[in-house]
Amino acid sequence: MEGLEVTVLLGLSVLIGAALAPRLRVAAPLLLLACGLLLGFVPELREIELPPETVLLLFLPVMLFWESLTSSLRSIRRDIRGIVLLSTLLVVVTAWAVAGVAHLMGLPWEAALILGAAVAPPDATAVAALGRMMPQRNFMLLKAESLTNDGTALVVYSMAVGMAVGGHYSPWDVTGLVLLSYVGGIAAGAAVAGLAYLVMRRMREALTINIALLLVPFAAFLVAEAIGASGVLAVVVAGLIVSFASPHISTAASRRQTESVWPLGSYLLNGSLFVLVGLQVQAVARDIAVAEVGWLAVVIVAVWLTLLLVRFIFQSAAVMLGRLVDRRSTHHQPRITYRARIVSTAAGFRGAISLAIALSIPLADEDGAPLSGRAEIVFVTAGVVVLTLLVQGPLLPVVIRWARLPADTAGEEELRLAQREITSAALSAIDELAAEHRVSDSVRDRIRRENDEHLEHTQALGEAEVAVREDESIDGSGTAEVISENAASRSAATARHLEHTNLQLALIERKRDVLLRLRRAGEVDDLVARELQTRLDVEELRLTGADPID
Repeated sequence: MEGLEVTVLLGLSVLIGAALAPRLRVAAPLLLLACGLLLGFVPELREIELPPETVLLLFLPVMLFWESLTSSLRSIRRDIRGIVLLSTLLVVVTAWAVAGVAHLMGLPWEAALILGAAVAPPDATAVAALGRMMPQRNFMLLKAESLTNDGTALVVYSMAVGMAVGGHYSPWDVTGLVLLSYVGGIAAGAAVAGLAYLVMRRMREALTINIALLLVPFAAFLVAEAIGASGVLAVVVAGLIVSFASPHISTAASRRQTESVWPLGSYLLNGSLFVLVGLQVQAVARDIAVAEVGWLAVVIVAVWLTLLLVRFIFQSAAVMLGRLVDRRSTHHQPRITYRARIVSTAAGFRGAISLAIALSIPLADEDGAPLSGRAEIVFVTAGVVVLTLLVQGPLLPVVIRWARLPADTAGEEELRLAQREITSAALSAIDELAAEHRVSDSVRDRIRRENDEHLEHTQALGEAEVAVREDESIDGSGTAEVISENAASRSAATARHLEHTNLQLALIERKRDVLLRLRRAGEVDDLVARELQTRLDVEELRLTGADPID
């Protein structure tokens, strides 16, 4: 089948999945995987083969980069010890535990270890899509773990594949691989992000900024792979750095364009991957004897239960060890109770990353012979992903309600704090900015009234979203007052409108400065700052009439 026909079929499948998933109340990835399985019954589609390297190079950089762009760097710094523990040691323990179980059930050891590496890391995109009902801090901890654990999983995967094709590794080799993977990945990501900063800060057009942004994850992945380091970790590091530096290297128009285009691209790639995996499962299933299907189904269930059990036990052991080593009060938060650990276990979804790793397994060993166990690995990995989405997905809301985790209101409080701070700063700067831009007293006083009312709404209602809507409605009503029927009045009205716009834009810039200061000081979270930045961007584009797509 031609590439264009495959592209159209993939697009239709993703469209159908996106349209039907909310109505059927099932996870979209699960529906897309089912679409791929159904398409596999079409004889012409059975010829589709995914080059193993293409899966990692095409799908992972974009999906991981977007998730890292929308993550909280402050949350990562705050919980760095737990994140490092979960993204390194837990992945290794999980991979070996799964390998042991799979090997006991009849899978060759090398294939069992590859399977363990594939299913060990929770998936960032699946966590982001299905775990948002968790309290914010618990959610960000899980998301940060799922962003960084792929580097460890790929090191284990590389070792397992190397052994499967005839390689041997000493303890020193393993240590070197781990150090090179992490240190090299971090260095590559930081270097590419630094270069991107130097280049993008000189750009002003939204289109060129976003083209440069699109190159960042692929460049980071390429540089890391060239030195034998973790391309996944390089992409995540680059994304976090670019996200933090975004106010200095982007414009309101480019940010609005990014927020419109990147989620769509990430969703399309993620959805296409699940459809393609469904096709590949059909292909490998035909290579598996009918008598082995029942055995593999038992392996799938055993591996899935192993993932849940190992995750819960590891977190429990880590909490107890942490309390013995460090008895500071910060380690007795509600988020580490056994109920919180059960929620974290239930939210450890597997998804596109596991599928991408499984599909990237070489087709043959060094002698050209088919790699033993590849079909079984892909089949079991897909089955585990289906179980996590089919069982854990619907159960997670029930588990969260049962856990009765304390409400996390920090984000709302920081949002109100930031709203008050930036509005107060704007009020204090009105006289200075009005004089700087030669704005008349009448326009200055009108804008002062608007900001006064905005601040009153923020303080009285305690809901920043309501305050923003009230502020926008006041802005819209004021424009009608400057309309006049004669030419002289229209000229004066135009002048006042320009003064109004210039002063509003200057105040928006002042608000951005204050918001950036609050973010650097750690008084507001990156997610809160990004939300307010978006509101300011929308207001700026409304005032200037700019189109972020142009």
